[in-house]
Formats: sequence, structure tokens, C-alpha cells
Amino acid sequence: MLSSNALYTDLSSYYDLMCCDINYLTQSNMVHRLQQLLGNGGIKHLDLACGTGPHIRHFIDYGYQCNGLDLNQPMLDLARARCPQANFMLHDMASFTLDAPVDLITCFLYSVHYSGSINALQQCIASVSQALTPGGLFVFNAVDKNTICNQSAVRHSAQLDSSHFIFESAWHYSGEGEQQTLKLSIAKTTAAATELWQDQHPMVAVSFAQLQALLTPYFEVQILAHDYDKITPWDRSSGNAIFVCVKR
Repeated sequence: MLSSNALYTDLSSYYDLMCCDINYLTQSNMVHRLQQLLGNGGIKHLDLACGTGPHIRHFIDYGYQCNGLDLNQPMLDLARARCPQANFMLHDMASFTLDAPVDLITCFLYSVHYSGSINALQQCIASVSQALTPGGLFVFNAVDKNTICNQSAVRHSAQLDSSHFIFESAWHYSGEGEQQTLKLSIAKTTAAATELWQDQHPMVAVSFAQLQALLTPYFEVQILAHDYDKITPWDRSSGNAIFVCVKR
């Protein structure tokens, strides 16, 4: 039996399971290395769209003083439980301010696209610059709208108690404009019954050339290959990359 529902906005109860194949340690370690190599070496950190705080957990272990920002209060509740040493704020990443500047700002898992529009993305970049100390580092990953294949999807499965889950995500871009879509689905099978939740989130669509132009007034920008195991330059053709930005 299959029942289908629109996926509720609050993904907090499934978030960690949905992301269980992500190597948060490797991602955090690479950015920590970049902060030592290219940043100012400071230990004050802010994670934008922090979710349930898995990256923050590793930065705390590296000795950082961490802050997290997210728009989802249930996510932040889970993050506080995981990282009681950190400070968390419920806010939109497009127009945030901090009481004191930080040395490193991260935005993992393509979350910078949640800005939603070019104008909001521009505001986000300006807010990040204002929140950083001199020589501070902004690191995030992004997808180039011109490389999106609407037929491609990422899928993985997981087991929890007596239920089997299949998670699927896919980018979709119409080929014009500044909006793309992140399509999500969760299939949960318990015994012979399957429930299917589906949803889609509007995301900002931007090319790497546009993104670099938005960043350049505020940062010295390097674009790296989307490989957290090693630090290598972007090949100028892949549609996924890591942006490493040092505040001017």
C-alpha cells in the first residue's frame, strides 16, 4: 500500500538520517585546513544554515568558538542538544548581523542557494563580509545553473528501527531566470506499507561567473574542486565547486 503526502516544512526529525552518508568530519577538516592556510587563523566561527549542527560539532572539537544560524527552530533545538557549547540564532542568512565579528563563516551542503534570489544572495554576501574580521574566511559550496541535468538525482537508503527509508534529491533548472528547484522525496516502508513524502524548495540559480562577480567586491576568491579529501583547483568545467573567499 502506498500513501503520498506533501513533505512538511520541518525536516528535523529526518534530517540526520537523510544526510547519514555525508562525511561531516572530512568536510570540516578541509575547511579547518583552509582557515590555517588562507584565513587569519582565528577561532571564532559561524555556520550558516547549520541544520542540526553536525559540522559545528567538529569545529568545537578543533577548538573553535562556534555559532550557528538557521531558519528552522526544531533544527536549532537539535543542534543545541548536540553542541551545548555553541550559540545559535534563528535568522535568515540574507540579512543577519552579529554582536561581534567572527574569523570563519561556513555554509555547507549547497545551502547558500537557499538565499532564493540574486538580490538576497547579494545581501547574504554583504552580511557575511560585514560579519568577518579582517582577513576572515568564507567557505561554501555551490552548483552552476548552466550544468544542471534535470534527469539526474542522488539517492540513498537507510534503516531505522523497523522502517526502511529511501531519500532522493534532484536539482531542476528551466534554463532561464534566477530560480532553480531542489526536489526532495522520502519513501518510508514499514512492513508492507510505504509512505511517500515529496516537496520542492525554490533556490537561487546562479552561474559561477555570476557568483564570482558578486563576491569579488568583498573577497579575494579561489574556486576549488568539489573534493573535501584534498585541496585542488576547480577544473573550470565541473558544475560543483567549493568557493574559498578571503575578506579584502
